[in-house]
Amino acid sequence: MKWNKNFWIAYTLTIIIQLLICNYLNLSPYVMLSILPVAVLCIPLNFGTAFAMIIAFVSGCAVDFLADGIPGLNALALVPVAFTRKTLIQMIFGEELFVREDGFSVKRNGFPKVLLAIIIMQTLFLAVYIAADGAGMRPLWFDAARLAASLAAGTLASLLLIGILAPEDK
Repeated sequence: MKWNKNFWIAYTLTIIIQLLICNYLNLSPYVMLSILPVAVLCIPLNFGTAFAMIIAFVSGCAVDFLADGIPGLNALALVPVAFTRKTLIQMIFGEELFVREDGFSVKRNGFPKVLLAIIIMQTLFLAVYIAADGAGMRPLWFDAARLAASLAAGTLASLLLIGILAPEDK
């Protein structure tokens, strides 16, 4: 239970960091920096998909209403990330994490697998976010450039946070 308590503190701090990023670190119109997908990816596996989707929705709404100008956009993009979380973890890390009800970490599962999971979750989040934000009004090249730049920035930021959200066993 101690790990879950520590995780929820780290998760809350991640939401606060995302709020600060949205309010004070606007890099460019091409870059939308988000660390929310990695936070949802690291929700403990003993919680079900429905609970993860509720947490993702509440987290997205908090960021939408306290930072971003478009209500519901982060929530809309974060719920599919929570929906696919268990399936993605099962495909990349294997069934043994669910049997042990253990979280994943870079040290135990390897950097390439964790990086792949982060990239897939960031891509899913950004694809939904950019498609809903543009609503077909922007040209494809702009959306593709925004996706690529945001994916690079978000992946780097997520790699910095994965050690806090998915700690190593001591």
